Amino acid sequence: MNSGFWTVVGFTAKNKMRGKAFLVTTLIIAVIMSIGINLPYIISHFSGEGKTTAVGYLDSTADEAKSEMFTSTKIAAMLNKYYEAQEKPELKLVPIAEAGSAEENEKALKRAVADDVVNGYIEFTPDPASGFPAVTYKSESLMESKVSQSLKTALQAVKMDGVINNGGLSNELKALLTKPIELNTVQISSSGGAGTGAIGGQGKSTEQQGMDMATVYVIIFMLFMAIMISGQMIASEITAEKSSRVMEILITSVAPLKAMFGKILGMFLVVLTQLAVYVIVIVINMTLPQNADKLNEFGISLDKIDPVLLVYAILFFLTGFFLFATLFAAVGSIVSRTEDLGQAVLPITMLSLAGFYICMFGGLNSPGSMLMKVSSFIPFFAPYAMVVRLGLSDPPLWQVWLSIAILLVTILVCGWLSAKIYRAGVLMYGKKPSMKEVMKAMRYR
Repeated sequence: MNSGFWTVVGFTAKNKMRGKAFLVTTLIIAVIMSIGINLPYIISHFSGEGKTTAVGYLDSTADEAKSEMFTSTKIAAMLNKYYEAQEKPELKLVPIAEAGSAEENEKALKRAVADDVVNGYIEFTPDPASGFPAVTYKSESLMESKVSQSLKTALQAVKMDGVINNGGLSNELKALLTKPIELNTVQISSSGGAGTGAIGGQGKSTEQQGMDMATVYVIIFMLFMAIMISGQMIASEITAEKSSRVMEILITSVAPLKAMFGKILGMFLVVLTQLAVYVIVIVINMTLPQNADKLNEFGISLDKIDPVLLVYAILFFLTGFFLFATLFAAVGSIVSRTEDLGQAVLPITMLSLAGFYICMFGGLNSPGSMLMKVSSFIPFFAPYAMVVRLGLSDPPLWQVWLSIAILLVTILVCGWLSAKIYRAGVLMYGKKPSMKEVMKAMRYR
């Protein structure tokens, strides 16, 4: 590599990083990411989440006199006792006095909602078949899933508690019956795969699996963003240089191949800088108190990232980036007008999208499926698919390195082909040439 190549690398990187578009885009995306990460906290801060929701019920004096185990007033009292035992009570049952008739009682309950005394109210309908009344929650909101789900859980607990307390069971038996079952999941390897859960090892705990899942998500999104952003920039810059005739001056100073690979490496440095900024923004936001506490609850910590997965993920990230970058450069060199660029790069964009969607909608739920195994050996899908398999399953070591070898060979082939197309295409002007014309030009040059 002579100084011409590094001059192109430096010029491309500096020219992009000093541009207003780069600075503004990076800043806007960083702000959006910060808002997105803190969105649950912002929503909870302004929506009043954490405050106790008042739910009304009809306080019937006739019910109090009944000897039945589950009357409306007894259930309401048990529900209040259930919620009072919580550290931060979600709901509070508020009695509404009887008004004399069923119609007037309904009006009284609706009036309590209208006066903001309660957010909604529950009604009990006798159900002799089950022994527990049917419960209906009424409110002005169309879907209050949080309240209804909380009530459903509380009613189930109240029903079980009532049955147990009246069944004459000892405290030990009640504790045994009500104690939740603990189920731990550990990822193991049965064939000595590429991950750390190898035979004879301790396997991966639930927390480590959660961290691997988060790492896979981040790597896939970053690879997809890097390919889409840098690919479009590489192709559009080459096309813009052609349309402004700057290309004719450029190739008299630097050989076409050095110019193409210099632009790819320069753009890679730009994207790497942009991704580094985003990673710093993510880490800073994740360490804020409101987010750090939540992550600790789920056992997510940066020091639990699997180093083996991280190394492989970086390797597939780099190979995936350079594979698509060479293709975008080749397409950009045969287009003379920026208006035609979107249509020209569409097939490459669709390839990247296909790999991304296969992993997001098929691979994350079933990383060991045949679709993922086949995709991990198709060069254009492998950077996505093999990262998913490495993070969420334990593929054999030979499959991982075979996938890397296929990728490297494909990069060499695509790089050689792209270089020939670039050398022939940068000086072809006018309408977009057909494949036959490009092949003919490649033979003469």
